[in-house]
Amino acid sequence: MITRRDLLRGVTGTVGLLGWPPGHASGEPPPETTRLRLYHSPSICTAPQYIVGELLKAEGFGDIEYVKTTVVGVSKILASGKVDVCLHFVAPLVIQLDAGDPITVLGGVHPGCFELFGTDRVRVIRDLKGKTVAVTELGQAAHVFLSSMLAHVGLDPNKDVTFAEHPAAEGKRLLAEGRIDAYLGFPPDTQELRARKVGHVVANSAVDRPWSQYFCCMATGHREFVRKHPIATKRALRAILKAADICALEPERAARALVDGGFTPRYDYALQTMKDVPYNKWRVYDPEDSLRFYALRLREAGMIKSTPQRLIAQGTDWRLLNELKKELKG
Repeated sequence: MITRRDLLRGVTGTVGLLGWPPGHASGEPPPETTRLRLYHSPSICTAPQYIVGELLKAEGFGDIEYVKTTVVGVSKILASGKVDVCLHFVAPLVIQLDAGDPITVLGGVHPGCFELFGTDRVRVIRDLKGKTVAVTELGQAAHVFLSSMLAHVGLDPNKDVTFAEHPAAEGKRLLAEGRIDAYLGFPPDTQELRARKVGHVVANSAVDRPWSQYFCCMATGHREFVRKHPIATKRALRAILKAADICALEPERAARALVDGGFTPRYDYALQTMKDVPYNKWRVYDPEDSLRFYALRLREAGMIKSTPQRLIAQGTDWRLLNELKKELKG
């Protein structure tokens, strides 16, 4: 078994191998605060924020706290200011920006973490018309993502599909029993369903267009934290983006860090997630395009009122990301 000391030494070694300078960026002031709060939820596609500990320490953060929550609860704790900087799903972010929540989207981290599983009654997304889909909670990640997918293929998510609220474990069980028609999941649920051969994949956002061309998880901060602590925000974002590179380049090490850190119990599902999710795309895609795409779909579905332009103008700040893209050239 790898020890914590070995693990941390390995992550530090990865930093050196990738050509990143250890410690603080040359000539950059220290962070305004050494405290940083992130979250821990069951979904592990947000792995960069879980394996980032030593990178954050190198950036000057000495007090790193993880607030435990559910996937559904991420939106609430981000809006309330209980976390400072974190990864969050783009479609729910659009809903939050439209509602005026005090958040600032900082950049895209990776596309492709959600998959739609269906029974034999569902072969393509349009087959969901008149069908029942399990989601954990209306208005949250799975529901909002699937609503955008339905709108994209010309279905009305408010009329054409029945959404049934169930905890994740129950939703997966109902799908296996054929008592619902579809289930949209995030890692490690997706790896589990495939391993158990429950249903079949109707749509995979890591490979299927247009979903694979847009960010799923984005770096986001509470607006007041970003305003008061711009240097700390940049340092936290830098560490998260470096961690995304580690997930892409050294999936075995990243998966082991997830398990050893207590973020997920199964190494095999964690490793498959690191290999399935395209963590190497944060330099490639435009986060503004992703927000615009999902905002247009959700506006078509009648789930938001704001225009994409308004949401982007009021709820995003790409300056730190643009600086870091130049600094962390791949």
